[in-house]
Amino acid sequence: MLGEKLKELRESKRLLQRQVAAELKVNTAYISKMENNDKPVSKSYLSKLALLYGVSEKELYTLWLADKVYDVVKDQDVALKAMEVAEEEIKSKRKEKN
Repeated sequence: MLGEKLKELRESKRLLQRQVAAELKVNTAYISKMENNDKPVSKSYLSKLALLYGVSEKELYTLWLADKVYDVVKDQDVALKAMEVAEEEIKSKRKEKN
């Protein structure tokens, strides 16, 4: 999810992977692996990437977190049910706070 979005954003800005790598102070191979979902994106890069691509950090953080959740539940038979339960718990806790 996030990798595909980062590639889409980079290409829309007509940036090369090496240019993004230079901004993040990483090697080009890391950018390639991030965009191909071969290596997870470090949370510490989200703000720099958001600024570079002109998108909200919240948008990238949402995709980053969705990738994390997906990695945990993707092979589970009850993945969707577990996510529904978690969603209800989040809603319940937010109601308690308000």
